[in-house]
Amino acid sequence: MRVIAGEFRSRPLVAPKGLDTRPTSDRLRETLFNVLAPRTAGSIFLDLYAGSGAIGVEALSRGASHVIFVEHAPPALRAIRTNLASLGIRGNYSIESHRVSAALRRLVTADRKADIVFLDPPYNDAEEYDSTLALLGGECLPLLAPHAIVIAECLRKLNLPDTSGALHRYRILKQGDSILSFYSVSSVEERS
Repeated sequence: MRVIAGEFRSRPLVAPKGLDTRPTSDRLRETLFNVLAPRTAGSIFLDLYAGSGAIGVEALSRGASHVIFVEHAPPALRAIRTNLASLGIRGNYSIESHRVSAALRRLVTADRKADIVFLDPPYNDAEEYDSTLALLGGECLPLLAPHAIVIAECLRKLNLPDTSGALHRYRILKQGDSILSFYSVSSVEERS
């Protein structure tokens, strides 16, 4: 696993050992960030269920102004810290070592508004997708900047909702066994 592009291009990343964390493939990360290219620089980026932190590190490499890594599993937290240290990243990030629901509720009271939110819960945990999207589209909606987007990575066989509270899915990208679902709270006219 490596950083795809930007300041840290081609630098290696570590992932936690075992099967509890499934890093997003290099190819899917490249596809994701090709879509996000015009939005990443200067953004506040939330990497939920961060695992190795590869998505958040990629965002930093491509110019995000701040990344918030949300992860509660100790092996994954160690991998995130190892990756940040090995790349010499000393600022522009924070780590929330809580479950996603608790972290979102805490972050909603902060001054920062997220421009991009990426969520990649355990693939077989449909409830986690539903509850996180519901939080982001409801109780934690104030955490999102006015033109924020929320992206969920899941298996093709999992059917995510087209709407969840104020969130509306406006794009689906399929690659291999994975799907990226893009959500926004803005109207169709604003997304054009």
